[in-house]
Amino acid sequence: MHVVESPVRSGFAAPSTPTRRNSRARWKDGRLLLGVLLVAITALAGAKLLSSADDTTAIWAADRDLPAGTKLIADDLTTVRVRFTSSDEANQYVAADADLNGLVMVRAVKAGEFVPRQAAVPQADNDRTELPLSIATGRLPADTAAGDQVDVWVIPKTPEQPAKKLWDTVRVVQVDTVKGVAGGSARRQVLIGLDPADLPQLPAALASMSTGEPVLVRRGR
Repeated sequence: MHVVESPVRSGFAAPSTPTRRNSRARWKDGRLLLGVLLVAITALAGAKLLSSADDTTAIWAADRDLPAGTKLIADDLTTVRVRFTSSDEANQYVAADADLNGLVMVRAVKAGEFVPRQAAVPQADNDRTELPLSIATGRLPADTAAGDQVDVWVIPKTPEQPAKKLWDTVRVVQVDTVKGVAGGSARRQVLIGLDPADLPQLPAALASMSTGEPVLVRRGR
């Protein structure tokens, strides 16, 4: 007789296998998040770099020779982008978005040259009468330039007479370099533009300047 032994059963169930979390999937999720973050940072850095690189200013340049007296139209000009060292330097030229209506060239500009703001003025400015003045270098600001607004005074040669204002707020059309050095008498040749309303004072102003020294007082830029 064969006796078959039954397996011994206890009241406890066999221990279950613990659930294994997918650590690999977690690692992949972290790498994916890091990759997305790096892409976003790179895109932002690239956009910032591009925006900072485009620091040029659009201005007008002459598309052909523009003689004095030319009434400007868009066909005379071409747009160029220039990187200036300062906003003051950029403001010396006519911006590409400037209104050309009524602007007239007061001096010649060659084809390819940038158009200076002082060379392209409203028609009313072009109608002004130009008066040349010889000014001692100590009697005007050293950096006086075309386009400045100045008051014109005269200082009599006799000390007992007071200084006299001849005109106020007139435009400087042109300034030459220093002329002469003998005896410290260096002078600047300055061309000013007089409005029609300024012309009645011209004879008296010329008489005053013949017995005195003209002085230019610049208005705020």
